[in-house]
Amino acid sequence: MSDAAQPTAAEVRAAAEAVKTALDRHLAAVESRSGDDDPAVYEAFNQLAAAAETYDELLYDRYDEVTPFEIPSAEEALPPYGGPEEPSALSVLIRRDYAVVEPQRLLAHAQRIEEADDESSEASSTVHGALGLLFGEYEPDEIASRHKEFGLEEGDSTLWVTASDEIPDPGEWLEAPFEQVDPEAVVCRFDVSAVFDEEDDEEDDDLESALSPDADADADLEPLDADR
Repeated sequence: MSDAAQPTAAEVRAAAEAVKTALDRHLAAVESRSGDDDPAVYEAFNQLAAAAETYDELLYDRYDEVTPFEIPSAEEALPPYGGPEEPSALSVLIRRDYAVVEPQRLLAHAQRIEEADDESSEASSTVHGALGLLFGEYEPDEIASRHKEFGLEEGDSTLWVTASDEIPDPGEWLEAPFEQVDPEAVVCRFDVSAVFDEEDDEEDDDLESALSPDADADADLEPLDADR
């Protein structure tokens, strides 16, 4: 990397301060969490991971040094499976994050839902009301596949499948649906995050650079003699 493309010492220092701030936020979220699956803890974890990755990259670009920070994969984040060998029931836990990037598009769609149902209320005039109408009208999977149409932008998402010997009694976990998840009962987990996309892009760039022909090497090759 050329000197002109290197980050400044001030940028590295700012990234280090961002890591410290993210550490404080993560600890505060853990100390005040409402349960084992508190969304605030997950959000703080992702912010800390992103800040640490940024700092690691800038530190390497500027000083050719690395940190011991590493973002764990889904497999590394889970303990070995300790659930029933032949489960007779399962639970699927899903979290999907969205950013409301086009509120007017969302509001317009909510108004069309009200008009189609021949109902009139003030719900479609507010973003939170429009979201209620949207998720009341469509299944979450359909919203995931049409999110751009509704003015939403996908963030991180995760899906956990847990196994058990029997299905819980009706209404047993409705008040706190995500608090009693046993990590050892997780059969599989699938995470989607921009963090992983960035890692894949970097690996692709490295592979492309490795496979690109060396212009200097080509210049040293002599043309074949047709008489040979």
